[in-house]
Amino acid sequence: MKHEFIEKNVGLLAILIIIAISFGGLAQITPLIFQKETNTPVDTLRPYTALEMEGRDIYIREGCSVCHSQMIRPFRAETERYGHYSMAGESVWEHPFLWGSKRTGPDLARVGGRYSDAWHEVHLMNPRDVVSQSNMPGFPWLATDLLTGEDTARKLEIFNMLTKGQGHKDENGVMQPIYTEQDIAGAKAAVEGKTEMQALIAYLQSLGHAFK
Repeated sequence: MKHEFIEKNVGLLAILIIIAISFGGLAQITPLIFQKETNTPVDTLRPYTALEMEGRDIYIREGCSVCHSQMIRPFRAETERYGHYSMAGESVWEHPFLWGSKRTGPDLARVGGRYSDAWHEVHLMNPRDVVSQSNMPGFPWLATDLLTGEDTARKLEIFNMLTKGQGHKDENGVMQPIYTEQDIAGAKAAVEGKTEMQALIAYLQSLGHAFK
């Protein structure tokens, strides 16, 4: 029988499995590319400031996304704890996405404004000072490592390229880049001399701002 021949031929079976998965993936992913909801930022979305952008890179560098997700699913147990479920329009300008897939620690999608800057600083220095049962490591070096801002302007320029055609339209209906020339020109001065701790806290305080 044909199915018996396929099942006994490991190589052919593997190829057919890959083809089946590929078609299934295309059927799910391709329509999303053309949906307005997945390509248009929500009206209240704003780009990261230069300092927040540096904080985002520190968040990635220190592996925060390994233990913290930024994706609230539309389940009551999650929305009651974390807030409004995540919307596609909030992530339009995210490159790379930091949704995460593990919650060793709580979801951070809407952590912005939930705690004070001082709380975050103490928490990042030694998490157990504010959450006794925490197994999160401390990041004390962030308080002494300083930003130079040498690459910040370039980062904003790259994000403009990555988000081309996905910004907000001006009063004349012309699509504008998310970062203006003034934003880019002032990027270095905005972060130079600030600590990595300040940058990371600024990023954390920005999370979820679109649905406050």
